[in-house]
Amino acid sequence: MADLAAGGAMGVPFTMLYEVIKEVVIKTSMFRPLLEELKSKIEALNPLIAQMDSWNKVLDRPEKELRQFKVQMEKGPELITKCANLSKWKSYKKYKYSNQLLELQNSLQNLLFILQWQQARDVKETLVVVKDVETTVQRVDVNVAVLKEEGMTYMKETLDVVRNIGTVVRRIDKKGDVQNPIVSEVPEPPLVTVGLYVPLRELKMKLLKNDNVSMLVLTAPGGCGKTTLATKFCQDEEVKGIFKNNIFFVTVTKKSTFNLIVQGLHQRKSTDIPMFQDEVTAVKWLRIFLMEEGQNPVLLVLDDVWSESKYILEKFDEVKMPNFKILVTSRSQFPEYGSVYHLKSLNDRDAMTLFRHSASLGDGQWNNLAREIVAPCKGYPLAIKVVGKSLRGKPIEFWRKRALAWSKGDSIIDSETEVLLRLQTSLDALDEKEAFIKECFLDLGSFPQDQRIPAAALIDMWAELYEDLDKDFLAITNVYELTTRSLADLVVTRKETVEDDDYYSEHFVTQHDLLRQLAVYQAKLDPSKKRLIIGNRGDNLPKCLTEQKHQPIKPRLLSISSDETFSTNLHNIQLADVEVLVLNFNTKSYALPEFVEKMVNLKVLIVTNHGFIPAELSNFHLLDSLPNLKRIRLERVSIPSITKHPIQLKSLKKISLFMCSIGEAFSSCSFQISNALPNLEELNIDYCNDLVKLPEELCNLVRLKKLSITNCHKLSALPQDIGKLVKVEVLRLRSCTDLVKLPCSVKDLKRLDFLDISDCFSIVELPEDIGELGSLRKINMRQCSRLQELPLSILDLQKLEEVICDEETAGLWEPFSSGLCNGVVKEVKEEFSLDWLQKFQY
Repeated sequence: MADLAAGGAMGVPFTMLYEVIKEVVIKTSMFRPLLEELKSKIEALNPLIAQMDSWNKVLDRPEKELRQFKVQMEKGPELITKCANLSKWKSYKKYKYSNQLLELQNSLQNLLFILQWQQARDVKETLVVVKDVETTVQRVDVNVAVLKEEGMTYMKETLDVVRNIGTVVRRIDKKGDVQNPIVSEVPEPPLVTVGLYVPLRELKMKLLKNDNVSMLVLTAPGGCGKTTLATKFCQDEEVKGIFKNNIFFVTVTKKSTFNLIVQGLHQRKSTDIPMFQDEVTAVKWLRIFLMEEGQNPVLLVLDDVWSESKYILEKFDEVKMPNFKILVTSRSQFPEYGSVYHLKSLNDRDAMTLFRHSASLGDGQWNNLAREIVAPCKGYPLAIKVVGKSLRGKPIEFWRKRALAWSKGDSIIDSETEVLLRLQTSLDALDEKEAFIKECFLDLGSFPQDQRIPAAALIDMWAELYEDLDKDFLAITNVYELTTRSLADLVVTRKETVEDDDYYSEHFVTQHDLLRQLAVYQAKLDPSKKRLIIGNRGDNLPKCLTEQKHQPIKPRLLSISSDETFSTNLHNIQLADVEVLVLNFNTKSYALPEFVEKMVNLKVLIVTNHGFIPAELSNFHLLDSLPNLKRIRLERVSIPSITKHPIQLKSLKKISLFMCSIGEAFSSCSFQISNALPNLEELNIDYCNDLVKLPEELCNLVRLKKLSITNCHKLSALPQDIGKLVKVEVLRLRSCTDLVKLPCSVKDLKRLDFLDISDCFSIVELPEDIGELGSLRKINMRQCSRLQELPLSILDLQKLEEVICDEETAGLWEPFSSGLCNGVVKEVKEEFSLDWLQKFQY
């Protein structure tokens, strides 16, 4: 490398960059994987740089051809020095520097292509010169034959040099970019693979045994082993026995097109590479190829397909044939093109096996310590391998240091750059139109790890933070957008699928801990600080949050998680700008922080107790001074504790109580509910098991539009004057198993659009005058097993469009079939699953 410093345009900056990397890679661990990769690329480029610099001098080539790369090389040492001096306390800058290192790496890769292009050009010019020499030689005497022989020798030597480059230049397009041929050979899997036996068996069942599945999408977050599983699938003996030599494996890059992939298939079958005029021609050739194969099935693996390349799947989806199977690996699900298979994380046993291999740890060695280190990885293969390699060969003190750091809540993403970059690419792939999805992803970091997130809480947050998500179903649409990109998972615990009923209390979002860490990390990077997420640190917070001398932060969303009451004063936070406050705790009693009363623009309050017993909540009266508070959600809170002091929430539109203890709160509170909540439009009470009777006072909430009381199994009666709620449009009473009947005054709910009494096993009759509900459009009465007959007035429901029943209750409507439109009564079968257990997992 020393000789290169005396070279031409690229030699000096190239050598300086190499020397800095060689020195820094020894000193820093934060960027070591990236720096080592840069170092190996430079070592590979070294002979080409030296050779091209010397040739350019001889051929008098202008330096401007490589000027751009020279500038990039000159900036490299400064960047790498910054990486070496980066303090671990400023790890938020790590992503910025990592991206710049990747840009430098890409620049080196582009330099390789340019050098290859230059050599190809120089060879062509040499061939032209030699041909001219040959022509001239033919016109001179015989003695010049010697010159001809020397010219041919020089040409052969030049061609040998080109062959040694290692990459064949297939085509130079109009812009001068070099495009390599599509490789369709199956790559070798890693030497050690774990946890893939069951997924491999299930993949074969779904793709090979089901004639209705022509395309299967294998999906999971980056680094979960999708490509490894796909290669194992291709090398499985059963698979090879079916497809034989017709297994094609193509890694889809940003430059990949449908035409190029089909060219790759053609290349395996023929020595020439066709240039398809358009995609129509490529589709035609593919059909002909598959028909010619006849009884010989074809397997095509499209690896690492991003959402921006989904049009490739669309084109292949046009060529469905019985002998053609496609396996897609992607972080996105693409449900519109094929069946979906979710690759799960490793179990504890497989995770330990992979870690021991990655760390070169012997059986039984440091067992307990290894488990402490592996546990935070939560079965994520990439994290396990990266952490294992980082500890390989190091003394036990380093292992203990790592375990201690993680026990204090340090993030894997903060310490392992490679994990951060792999996960970050899923967010980087979102374009400007999808920026909304990224914002919602970052909001998920507001909830503690290892906890399911109620979709109802997200609905409340997003309705006030984003104008375009003011409807419940729009928020759920965004949840589905996250799940299709493997950025979150959606668990629906309800037993039946009913469309268009806006019931989302049994929808929960779950997320791998590393994805949550990514959300928190990205929130720190946001220069506008729209989110402030304070974790389980008690009152031990950074000075930038507690001292007035620092620059004020203006978050719209503030999330605080603590094991006990949070009492620290947040001096440098503009509390007046906070619109959503999320409080997470795990204690028997909790006091709302005093600074809440300063949040004059607060619109949403979400209070969640993650303990098992409803907590006493104090300082609730502080909310009295908040003029813009519209939504409150309380989970596992003792309601009597918040009704001890008078309160008036004039702007409150919606209140949700989940798994709360209600007791005698409504009947013994120190104020009238209607005065305290004069503008309430929606009341949700779910899984409040000690609720026996609703108080008559609730009937004075005259602005109420939606009353939802669900899974309250001891509720036996509704207020007799419920008919006063003349603005109610939705009355949902599902799974109130002790409820015997509906009050007669229900008939006065003239605006009622939807009545849900599903799973109300004890209801024996409906009000005789139910037919007076002139606006009733939909009824859900599935599993009302004690209901024996319907009142005749049911025929007066002129606007009735849909009745959801099970097989038994559907029979009750048969006598009225002549007076109903076809298709009004819909029988829904119950779906049996264990997902409902996740309601109670913490």
